[in-house]
Amino acid sequence: MPSQLWPYISPGIPDDLFEHLPGIPLSQREIRLLLIAQLRLQPDTILWDIGAGTGTIPVEVGLLCPQGRIIAVERDEEVANLIRRNCDRFEVKNVEVIEGSAPDCLHDVKQTPQRVCIEGGRPIQEILQTVWHYLPSSGRVVATAANLESLYAISQCFAQLQARNIEVVQSAVNRLETRGFSQTLAAVDPIFILSGEKLD
Repeated sequence: MPSQLWPYISPGIPDDLFEHLPGIPLSQREIRLLLIAQLRLQPDTILWDIGAGTGTIPVEVGLLCPQGRIIAVERDEEVANLIRRNCDRFEVKNVEVIEGSAPDCLHDVKQTPQRVCIEGGRPIQEILQTVWHYLPSSGRVVATAANLESLYAISQCFAQLQARNIEVVQSAVNRLETRGFSQTLAAVDPIFILSGEKLD
């Protein structure tokens, strides 16, 4: 369902429409679009977003899947409140924010996920193994890696879990920016997006 602030059915909300805090990660619009595409959502999808940061994915998915349910997991109280404020800005009502550190807090989530997005968390392999336990057959995990160490850790864990239909995408996005009197293309930080499915 579109909101007054974003009255469109297509994803891709501009970054500057979100409230944000210095130092808190914000999934930039083009990266967000790639993530959402890899999630393969349905109208009633139940999504866990772990390390939800500014809340851009919960807001976008909440608007795209009005009959769905999004569980946004964030360990910092101030950041969790930021997610709530961004949901209010876009009139998103189907997001629940869980304050806690993954994977420990995941045991308290009452709704089983069909899709999981992992955007943060240092014990990435432990988080992956935990969410895999909750995923049903044909459930799907999408995880981001900003460096080679995380890329290796996620790849290794997918192999151990015998994930199927694994895909790896590295973004290469440039945006037009005005610098002084000229316009130039500036690169958005590249990121790896890995996805895999649980098939029993």
